[in-house]
Amino acid sequence: MSSVLHSIRDPAGASRRDQILAAAARLFAERGFHGVTIEGLGEAVGVTGPAVYKHFASKDAVLGELLVGVSESLLEGATAVVARSPRADAALEGLVAFHTEFALVGADLIRVQDRDLANLSPPSARRVRALQRAYLELWVAALRRVQPGLGAAEARVRAHAAFGLLNSTSHSAPGGDGTPVASLLARMALRALES
Repeated sequence: MSSVLHSIRDPAGASRRDQILAAAARLFAERGFHGVTIEGLGEAVGVTGPAVYKHFASKDAVLGELLVGVSESLLEGATAVVARSPRADAALEGLVAFHTEFALVGADLIRVQDRDLANLSPPSARRVRALQRAYLELWVAALRRVQPGLGAAEARVRAHAAFGLLNSTSHSAPGGDGTPVASLLARMALRALES
């Protein structure tokens, strides 16, 4: 998982830059990108607003790094899951478990993406979309290895449905470690993918 996700889990051990990103994820999720100021970001991590500029050129740069960074992390993590899976079904199960963990830990990032993707600069938005397409295609390939007769278009629909199911936890899952929720969601997502 990305350094932002690690910072969300363990803010005390994070660098100031990662603390700012974790605070931005939380604040943007709560208030929206336009509802947060640089001063508010600084205050959330115990520094002045201008001190944020030591780490980021602008609030737009914070949003860009947040969403590009999490998209890169998802693609890297999913690539690693597939690479270390000995069988096609293990790869698919691993992808579901990986994304389930992300959805439970990164709920704020999902809300930010849902609401504020349109606020990214055009280059950052293009990068996020390219990373998301590559992430989707890993899932499509894994699903088609499990079900060789499945067409690519239907595999994409199934993958998007699984993402929708898992990502909806950012709006509804209870706090805590999420273990019972995680296993339930993973089972449901696998059924959706394989039906």
